[in-house]
Amino acid sequence: MAVVMSVLLQFKADTPTLIESLRTAEPEPTHPRVRLGHPGADACLKGGLRTGALHEVFPAETGCEGSASGFAVGLAACVAQKRKLLWIRQDFSAFEFGELSATGLLDLGIDPARVLLLRLPDVTSALRATGDALTCAGLGAVILEIPGAQKKLDLVTSRRLTLAAARKGVTVFLLRFAAEADSSSAETRWQVAPARSAEKQDDWGFPRFAAALTRNRHGATGDWIMEWNSDEQSFGAPHRGAVVSVSGDRPAHKTEAA
Repeated sequence: MAVVMSVLLQFKADTPTLIESLRTAEPEPTHPRVRLGHPGADACLKGGLRTGALHEVFPAETGCEGSASGFAVGLAACVAQKRKLLWIRQDFSAFEFGELSATGLLDLGIDPARVLLLRLPDVTSALRATGDALTCAGLGAVILEIPGAQKKLDLVTSRRLTLAAARKGVTVFLLRFAAEADSSSAETRWQVAPARSAEKQDDWGFPRFAAALTRNRHGATGDWIMEWNSDEQSFGAPHRGAVVSVSGDRPAHKTEAA
């Protein structure tokens, strides 16, 4: 299976016939949803984030890459429960956006020993490794970090990742930096920016994210301030009036066409 997936990920084609054949080649297994903990987000997601699927996370603007990374690993931790997380990134990401921080993971309540890091030289290698990783049902989730515009990351490739994730129920989070959202088979797409945490005496409270759900294949979209509880490993809604520089929860938008 790993060899077959590696070959598929290297093969590029974009004809409508091939896309349709990928859609109908086999039924997608149904996997459970995992509650994130935020009432508004979970309601839009019809009970929680779908596992065994592809989800995309983008920074809302340049300079928000750290928040997008923190949000993505939070989503992955919710889905993975106690299982291992695999983070796949290119060497270019480390030079351009910085190394991953074990201290930062600890601040989010995530044991760095749970996170397996794989660094690769190019996008082809990253896609091949992701295809192989998605055949391992023992993984809790895979974070695939791909910066910049990439011709290899097209609708056909995203569909292959979606099918691979569905087969073994391993959820994949595609983390994009310095890139525009494009056609994709992703279940959800998020745009993330930092939000000011509430002060608690002489210390800061839990980290907060201004998270916009801009694509949802099976429900409404919306945007909220989501607070990550590092003790409970879940997102929640901050208490009204506690946010310093951003507004409270906002109502959901209408459903976006998939």
